Amino acid sequence: MNKFMDALNNGFAPKAQKVANNEWILTIKNSILQVLPFIFVGSLITLLGIPTNFWDWWPDLSPISSFTFGLTSIFVAFLFPYNLMERKKLNKQKIIAGLSSVALFLMLANPTWDKTNSIISYQFSELGAGGMFVALVVGAFVAIIMGAFGKFSFFGEDTSLPDFVIAWFDSMLPIMTVIGVGWILTYLIHFDIYQLVVSAFSPLSNSLDTWWGFTLFLFFDCFIYSMGISGWVLAAIDQPIMFAGIANNAQQFAHGQAITHVFTSEVIYSFPWIGGVGCTMPLILMMLLWGKSKRLKALGKACIVPSIFNINEPLVFGTIVWNPYLMLPLWINGIVLPLITVSWFKLGLSPIPHSLMQMWYIPFPFVTWIVSPAFSAILLLLILFVVGGLIYYPFFKVYDKNLVKEEG
Repeated sequence: MNKFMDALNNGFAPKAQKVANNEWILTIKNSILQVLPFIFVGSLITLLGIPTNFWDWWPDLSPISSFTFGLTSIFVAFLFPYNLMERKKLNKQKIIAGLSSVALFLMLANPTWDKTNSIISYQFSELGAGGMFVALVVGAFVAIIMGAFGKFSFFGEDTSLPDFVIAWFDSMLPIMTVIGVGWILTYLIHFDIYQLVVSAFSPLSNSLDTWWGFTLFLFFDCFIYSMGISGWVLAAIDQPIMFAGIANNAQQFAHGQAITHVFTSEVIYSFPWIGGVGCTMPLILMMLLWGKSKRLKALGKACIVPSIFNINEPLVFGTIVWNPYLMLPLWINGIVLPLITVSWFKLGLSPIPHSLMQMWYIPFPFVTWIVSPAFSAILLLLILFVVGGLIYYPFFKVYDKNLVKEEG
């Protein structure tokens, strides 16, 4: 066991942290985080729209969600190259990079153009979460072009022209390059780059909606978390897929189709992760109710309130990270609970969530009922809670006993 822990500590963890600290990965993660307020607004509209199920006179608030969550790809298309230019200290390029990226994204998003009446129309789904991977690819391309022109200037240092005039002319060439490429692809050779990117990422999206993809990804989330690496390092992969999944579920529900996507935040943070990643609420209750060591008692008291709101960083970093006694049950829960969850929904035992709900800090079981208002969903939640607690219990008892000896 010691050799295995040393291998993780000295081999895997530093390499994983190096990947997490890559400037491109960090920029994607931060760009998605900056969009979260708009996504939270969309989630709030889901809450405020619940009365429409009971009262016909309640106003339709969905346009608010459409012009917040429904435009996330445009926001990401701007933020990704903007933030990357800022990290590279190419400040004169960052606004131009963001705007050029939005222009190229809209050009590639398959608009219908009625030149006679000067009308351009878009499918809303292509501007929202469903186009986020396209936005990231477009943003990366624009960032590369803008970075290449970052030090370029038509004018020498001794020019007498004002700085803003120099900036205008120096920005024209990279803008022309970016938009020119879009024009060639879209209007000259009629190549659907948007659909190509979506198709390229669809195998990954589809695999995460399977029982094994769903389970393995959530296990890996627990695995790296047990080493102190936040699951947010995976945001570049999982967030676009989750947002697209819930957006597609909403469309399927609206058209009376079967809802198919289970790899969404609405499933993950409303069912298996009770109290936070790894279902740590049962562990905290054990510390409070049955813990005999002073350390675990004190930690339970300090962590119970954050855990109610699904914030488990104090617990994880306080006692699970690099602790073999509790890392192992966290990993086991990372396999067993997702497997139960995805199997339950695949068997059709509860309705799969179809409404945006990113307010993961809403306490259980309320958040579960909001996303899947059925008694079978609450039954699933109880099963997950009990199974998660049973997995933690023997490891907790051994760890607690050892702490009592150390304190004694």
